[in-house]
Amino acid sequence: MKQIQNYFKKAILLIAVITSGSFSMAQSNKDSEDFMPASTNQQGRQYPQVNSENRVRASISAPQAFKVQLDLGGKKYDLVKDEKGIWTGESLPQDEGFHYYQLNIDGASVPDPGSLYFYGAGRWGSGIEISANDRDFYALKDVPHGMVSEQIYFSKLTNSWRRCFVYTPADYNQNSKTRYPVLYLQHGSAEDETGWKAQGKANLILDNLIADKKAVPMIIVIDNGYANKPQPATADNSARPQSIFEEVMINEIIPMIDTKFRTIANREHRAIAGLSMGANQTMRIIMNNLDKFSAIGGFSGTPNYPSSDVIDPATFLDGKYKDGAAINKQLKVLWLSWGSKEPNPFPGSIGAFRAMLDKQGIKYSSYESPGTAHEWQTWRRSLHGFATLLFKD
Repeated sequence: MKQIQNYFKKAILLIAVITSGSFSMAQSNKDSEDFMPASTNQQGRQYPQVNSENRVRASISAPQAFKVQLDLGGKKYDLVKDEKGIWTGESLPQDEGFHYYQLNIDGASVPDPGSLYFYGAGRWGSGIEISANDRDFYALKDVPHGMVSEQIYFSKLTNSWRRCFVYTPADYNQNSKTRYPVLYLQHGSAEDETGWKAQGKANLILDNLIADKKAVPMIIVIDNGYANKPQPATADNSARPQSIFEEVMINEIIPMIDTKFRTIANREHRAIAGLSMGANQTMRIIMNNLDKFSAIGGFSGTPNYPSSDVIDPATFLDGKYKDGAAINKQLKVLWLSWGSKEPNPFPGSIGAFRAMLDKQGIKYSSYESPGTAHEWQTWRRSLHGFATLLFKD
């Protein structure tokens, strides 16, 4: 009798395990099918979509095509065509944050007509937002919002028309006598001055920080980091561009901003930061112009990039980092940040730069963005942390 009871107990337990497994599998399948249109879609477009596993599903009508792929995160995923000529397929789970992507149709890479277009990777193309657990800090909230204006100006140094975008905090137009500190914020390689607002959400980050009294109200200036010296025309177009962005920043952009906006026009109330290429540029600019700035932020970049060799402070940037004590007196904030999944050579170059700072006794703050690589979620988090340190006694 006891053996029969044990048998039934085992049988019931086995049924429970099977039932539980079936339920879990059904639940998993249900979760994997909870695709919703991405927040970065064009109005009314149902694709691309993202699910709770952070998979991306793309779909496009291309009846005459022979092969269609989703090109996302360095991997191409084959899409499958149905009887109506609509191709559909999905990716593996993606990291949280914003990602550039494209569709590949019979070998031609094209933007997805369902996505809004963003300037990155040297082109206007598709981008998709993968909802992040910490998205609240750049969410659109019911708080006072600043304004982003477009400033067009003629650069005599480059002999060309240029533009920058200027964020002014929510109370700028209400407090007509108040003057504000300024952060000059730069984009990365193959991007432009549209990136920090469209992809980086810089205005929303500052709106939320200021509303929460975690950041000082400030003006942010976002210019184009590509500024070249005019070159004479050659028959074979062999002349190499010569960047003069530093000269444009110091001699044209800053004076223009101080003239057009109510700034506090001194070094104590002026900061500069950038991501990747922009970090390299701005960290060189500040060391040549410590009379103009008192704070620097390097997001996923350093002035020694891409080198990971040991830095000799006696010779690096003409010995600008040689006197650590003097730098500590001049810089109120020196901030370095990177993503925990940054690809080479970024970890090496950042590590070598930090080692040099440590050797010289130069004070700095650092932040590692968890689970992100060389991408906008890293830089959003970097701006959020950096901005809280600026212009405070």
